[in-house]
Amino acid sequence: MILIWGSTWAVIKVGLRGLPPFTGVALRFSIASAALLALAPVFGVKLGRGRTERRLWWANAFFTFIVPYSVLYWAEQWVPSGLCAVIFSTFPLLTAIAAHFVLPAERLTFRSIAGILVGFAGIAVIFSADFQALGGSHVARAAAILLLSPLFAALGNVTVKRWGGDLHPLSTAAVPMAITAVATGAAALLTESGLHVTWNTSSVLSILYLGLIGSAFPFTLYFWLLRHQSATNLSMINYATPILALIVGSLFMGEAFTPRILVGSALVLVGVAVAVGGGRQMKERRAMAEEPSP
Repeated sequence: MILIWGSTWAVIKVGLRGLPPFTGVALRFSIASAALLALAPVFGVKLGRGRTERRLWWANAFFTFIVPYSVLYWAEQWVPSGLCAVIFSTFPLLTAIAAHFVLPAERLTFRSIAGILVGFAGIAVIFSADFQALGGSHVARAAAILLLSPLFAALGNVTVKRWGGDLHPLSTAAVPMAITAVATGAAALLTESGLHVTWNTSSVLSILYLGLIGSAFPFTLYFWLLRHQSATNLSMINYATPILALIVGSLFMGEAFTPRILVGSALVLVGVAVAVGGGRQMKERRAMAEEPSP
């Protein structure tokens, strides 16, 4: 999952060369949802059997897919793909904060709070950089708006953990993706109908890769893992993906990063490691304390 999602940031950038943002999101999740819905009867998954499941579809679509990916695709028109991944790596920190209020088993500790503060100090360092070196003030503005993406994704993460524990991961992924495809497709018709769309090998391959490899498979696996792992610990996947995204962006996309961007990125990643590591150690100590004495 880290290898896949570490590469998708650059692939999104490639796709945006030929496709407008909402169009790209709609096509990505149309392909992903179609593949997963086709697999549902193969695995005997019956969809929409309860009110909670149907409500979770809409909540997950809005928080996990519609808002985060619409904002992300829009911002990545200007923000380098590696920097997008670093900004999104605040997702574990935001998940830890949201989990504290929604998930009783995932309360914040002093170490978690310290890690959150370090991570957001990294964000402050990033936004104190000279964005002229990255393309101008509009890059800074887009990067700031991009923070909405991990915020809403964090809310979606804890929502699925809190109320979707009994749902099959195909249900949790497939139908919200289909809702996302319809919503962003409608947005594309309203706002992008006059924009030029380029259908070439790179744009087609990027959509197929993002739909099948970057969405259908890893999100189903992610929601399955979320049934067995804490929301905060599983979100730590986004601790490692920026490293790969920065490497891919630098080597293959020609993306430049200032020293302050790199320092801020390091602080974000350290903050995530401290915050999530602290929560994991606390749970291990609780588990050991609850074990019966020999």
